[in-house]
Amino acid sequence: MSNTDPSVQVIQTISVLGCGWYGLALAKKLISSGYSVKGSSTTAEKLPILSDAGIQPYLIDFQEDTAQYDPDFFHTDLLLISIPPKRSSGAQQAFYKKITGIAGAAQKQQVKHVIFISSTAVYGDHNTEVTELSTPQPDTASGIAMLEAEKLLMGQSTFSSTVLRFGGLIGPGRNPGRFFAGKQDIPNGQAPVNLVHLTDCLNFSLSLIKNAAFGHIYNVCSTDHPSRQDFYSKAAEVSALPIPAFIDELLQWKRVSTIHIAPKFHYQYLISNFSTWMDTDKL
Repeated sequence: MSNTDPSVQVIQTISVLGCGWYGLALAKKLISSGYSVKGSSTTAEKLPILSDAGIQPYLIDFQEDTAQYDPDFFHTDLLLISIPPKRSSGAQQAFYKKITGIAGAAQKQQVKHVIFISSTAVYGDHNTEVTELSTPQPDTASGIAMLEAEKLLMGQSTFSSTVLRFGGLIGPGRNPGRFFAGKQDIPNGQAPVNLVHLTDCLNFSLSLIKNAAFGHIYNVCSTDHPSRQDFYSKAAEVSALPIPAFIDELLQWKRVSTIHIAPKFHYQYLISNFSTWMDTDKL
């Protein structure tokens, strides 16, 4: 059911499957916005962290052949899935089976709305600008895994599926100045970057939920696309780290843009100029 349901109910309870870097920050923001939030972790040691943040904690672990979960976690108005595929051998098939299990649990517990956190890696680097209307052509294992998961969820008939394709993530604990600091002869220096700050990830997600703009695919990526050379050199300089050296060339690349296809929903990026952001904020 990939269309926005005109009779969508008011969202009160949200389950965040995967309280990692983005998921935990989103859960906290949702709570501060008045939502009741359930959060999951695959490790029992993290459950007290969730509880201390006001999140109802659940131990949820969908493995390739087994699933450990409390059905109450899926008694929710909205399920948000924020779990990336692993990069190990066979991870693509394992991730697909994991998403299949999650979709089955959501269907069994009659979840009505699902948001899946995907990646702009589904487009691959084919030397062009891409939007949500572009045909994905992933060229990495993680991109292929994400696209297959998207198709699985968007093909479900018992709940609406919304896909957020995040650009490269930066923000607290992910200082881009450290990515290439001091390295030499880095290829593809003139390729445009496709990044998004955690602030915009959170605000975009919250705005989408508040507007009930479900059932669509969204690219979540800053409108600013400096070259790799300019961006990462500036980030290293601001962080007082050794400046990297890039090869002045343009190889494979993409520029991620977005068109807001959901009725009455538009998001204005808060961090739309990376140079200004780096000049005014500590990385």
